Amino acid sequence: MQLKAATLLSLAVAAAIAGPAQAAEEFSNLINHGKATLEAHYRYEHVDQDNPLNNANAQTLRSRVSLQSGKVYGFSGLVEADNVSRIGDASYNSTRNGQTNYSVVADPDGTEINQALLRYDHTKGNAVVGRQRINLDNQRFIGSVAWRQNEQTFDGGLAQLKPITGMTLTYSYIDNVNTIFGPDNGRFDNKTNPANIDGHSHLFNAQYIALRDFRGAPQLTLTGYSYLLGLDNIAVNLAAPLGSLSSRTNGVRALGNIGAFSILGEYAKQDDYGDNPLQLDTNYYLGELGYTWDGILFKAGYEVLGGDDSADNRAFQTPLATKHAFQGWADVFLTTPADGIEDAYVGVTAPLWGGQLQAWYHDFDAEQNSTSYGSEVDLSYGHPITAVPGLVGLVKYATYDADTPVLRGNVANVDTDKFWLQLQYTY
Repeated sequence: MQLKAATLLSLAVAAAIAGPAQAAEEFSNLINHGKATLEAHYRYEHVDQDNPLNNANAQTLRSRVSLQSGKVYGFSGLVEADNVSRIGDASYNSTRNGQTNYSVVADPDGTEINQALLRYDHTKGNAVVGRQRINLDNQRFIGSVAWRQNEQTFDGGLAQLKPITGMTLTYSYIDNVNTIFGPDNGRFDNKTNPANIDGHSHLFNAQYIALRDFRGAPQLTLTGYSYLLGLDNIAVNLAAPLGSLSSRTNGVRALGNIGAFSILGEYAKQDDYGDNPLQLDTNYYLGELGYTWDGILFKAGYEVLGGDDSADNRAFQTPLATKHAFQGWADVFLTTPADGIEDAYVGVTAPLWGGQLQAWYHDFDAEQNSTSYGSEVDLSYGHPITAVPGLVGLVKYATYDADTPVLRGNVANVDTDKFWLQLQYTY
């Protein structure tokens, strides 16, 4: 409330200085330079797992209305509302509909304010207060999970300072996370999938473009971060206590580009934070090499999330990440197994017939021992449908082949096939 009051006072002072005529003209920009956006996002998702659950077949539609104001003295506002509705039969477990004899498709029905924020922009940075989307770096630790129909957003404040060319300092305070499982809880939710995660989290991220080429494109980007997550009402698994996902993650990241090559290296250490009853002490490593040839991007990487030999799951976790983008699209490892995970992967992204083709292969092993979890193949093709401006189609498939039937830490590990057909329209 204090920040909002200060913002309104700043607007009033600026208007008084500018004079009545200029102030009226400036304030009219809020509407005259505003923009309304409508989106419709249809998805069919099929899930087939080698377990007693019935195959899932989900058809859902997300409708989104966004109202973005113009700017006055650097201030602007955004309100965005989402509705997710089921189409046809509920032959899937949305985590809220009670269809627990089906595989999970985590797209519950509901209507929610996805974003509602006030923003200030300056040549040296910006500040945002309210419900907002936050994506840091590659979203491995903090992201909006835009793949799911109900996006993950954050209630709090964010400030970015750009004191010198190439440097961006980011701080965010979060007191509530609106998860993909919302907007509502009910009798079918549990402590691993609350609609809202309460707590007090602090995000620090410092990025510096240390080297550019003659065209101004970054050649070396260095990042340091510290994410202090106080997550009070969520647990790492059903057997674990609440608060067991509260953690402090400190890390460094370096991304270099040399001609057609890109090189990425990252290290992070995670320990317990806040009221976490578990003692955490695990590490994260990432190494990735990319090469671009004639518009085709080839990548190979090796990612490690450390495990722990204790009876409960104290492995390296990323509870606020956009997890679908990592460790395979079949989403088998949304929770890191207790023995940790090593993911060796290769992939290609290529333009094809006016669209984009992706193909990836992953090989998964335990970090704590020589156990092989399994392997996965992912394929996707997206293409604009030019007959309807604003319409984009996507076909996507993931197949996971399990080597070890069940992992410690209540993480199911079975053969899994998923197929998606998606249409997105933006007006």
